Amino acid sequence: MRGLKFIIAGILFGIVMSKSEAISWFRIQEMFRFQSFHMYGIIGTAVVLGVIITYVIKKYKLRDYQGNPIVFTPKEMSIPRYLIGGTIFGLGWALTGACPGPMFVNIGYQYWAILIAVGGAIAGTYLYGAIKDRLPH
Repeated sequence: MRGLKFIIAGILFGIVMSKSEAISWFRIQEMFRFQSFHMYGIIGTAVVLGVIITYVIKKYKLRDYQGNPIVFTPKEMSIPRYLIGGTIFGLGWALTGACPGPMFVNIGYQYWAILIAVGGAIAGTYLYGAIKDRLPH
């Protein structure tokens, strides 16, 4: 019963992703070809909401669902790290037509070909976990 709120949040996330067409391979390809503003509007809205929510968390010292304080730790700015990571993420996104959230929504829509991308994402996450200590951070 404790996990019910997370299941409900996941269902709502899936509904928003599908209704906004953010799970559509065609919408993602339009974005990468600069043919439509649709996805840029969705991403921009997410960024603005993220900034607002972060501000509210910091201003009111909100806590997580277990009552622990939410702490934002500053990270060292490393341009090569962000360029390499962003390039890998962007290539995967462009090749599969899905980023991590919509991949699982597509499974819910029974687009079984996305299982290849999910398998690649899981393998990549596992590989990163296995070699992260040897990577520059």
